[in-house]
This record gives sequence, C-alpha cells and structure tokens, in this order.
Amino acid sequence: MNRLLLRNADGDDPGGSWSRDPEGIQAAEGADRSQTARLGLRLFLVVVSSLFLLFLIAFIARSQVADWLPLTEPLAPLANPWPLWLNTALLVFASITLQWARMAARRGHLGATVIGFALGGVFALAFLAGQLWVWQRFVAWGYFVSSNPANSFFYLLTGLHGLHLLGGLVAWSRTGVKFLHRVPLSQLSASVELCAIYWHYLLGLWLVLFALLTSTPETYAAIAAFCGLR
Repeated sequence: MNRLLLRNADGDDPGGSWSRDPEGIQAAEGADRSQTARLGLRLFLVVVSSLFLLFLIAFIARSQVADWLPLTEPLAPLANPWPLWLNTALLVFASITLQWARMAARRGHLGATVIGFALGGVFALAFLAGQLWVWQRFVAWGYFVSSNPANSFFYLLTGLHGLHLLGGLVAWSRTGVKFLHRVPLSQLSASVELCAIYWHYLLGLWLVLFALLTSTPETYAAIAAFCGLR
C-alpha cells in the first residue's frame, strides 16, 4: 500500500502494476467468454428442441391419416433397421470420445484431449456417411421423398438432425485447427467442453428420433391418443 501511495505521489499510474499482470486479466476475460458461450449454447439447444418437438407432433398427427404407409412393415426399409443401429453406435462412440476429451482437458492432459477430440469428429463423420448410405438404400428401394408422407418425414427428421451435426462439425474443425496451431489447452478446454455437450444433446435427440421412426403404427396411435391428436 505504501509503495502504491508513493507511486501515486510521483505521478505514476497506480494501475500500471495491473498492466504487468496480463495473464490474470486474460483469464478473467476468458472465463467471461466461456460463460457467455455456455449460455448461448443452452439457448440454442432450447430453440432446436422446440423445433424438433413441433416436427414430432406433426409426425404423430400425420401418421393417423389413412394414406400413411409405415416404414416398419415387413417389406419396408425399416423392417430390419440394422443400418440405423450401426449409425447409432457410431454416434454413441462420438459422444463417448468427446466426453473423454472433455475430462482430459479438465486434467490438463493434452495428448488424451487431442486423441479423444479427433476420434469424436471421425465417428461423427462416419455417422453422417452412414445416414447418407441409408438414404441411398431408401432411394434404391423406391422410397422417395414424395412417395409417401412417412418417407417425407423420415428424410426431414434425419436430414435436420444431420444438418445440426454438420454445424457441430464446423465448430469442431475450427477447434481442431487451433490444436494444430498449438494454441494452449487452457484456451481450448471451453471449446472442447461445448463440443462434448452439443454431441451429447445430438445423441439424445437421435435416440428419440430413432425410437420414433422405428415404432409401429400401434405405438403412433397410442401416442396420438395420449396427446389428444385423435
């Protein structure tokens, strides 16, 4: 305190000592940005959840119309949904590896963080490739977008989910570039955490879509009756 008063008396800027501690200021600014990013992600996920909820309600309501041809009938593409099971496993692995990267980043383990983060993106890309393969199977079997309302909803719901995952991969790639440029892990741990949270959300959303798309007409009727849609 005496030293600070003496510097003040000499006309020096008492805040000059703070300019010699940029790391503390940068840490505070980084924490503020991290909190803002988390809040922004939560708000975004609320909006996405509302969007998908509206589509799912429309899906259930439309399934009660007579022209609906279920995709789970014996000769329909989802009678044996093993390709979707395979894609689900890929997305589960993506979520697990990103959670691994998230925990490693908290402990300051750079190598484990990089490996988990990279694997999370690779599994997510494999999931998207698998979804495109399922679409190709649908087309090869003559199940086009306009052939039946059930087809349209399948393409719509899986396509929207894929677009959101593709958007997540854009953020993932930007963080990956920073890893390549050797940005300190302390500055990237928040980005790794946000990617992991987003992947967990997309996994949960996909599980809901998967369960709904592979359900039977009787299940749709029960849900519609519960929601007052029939």
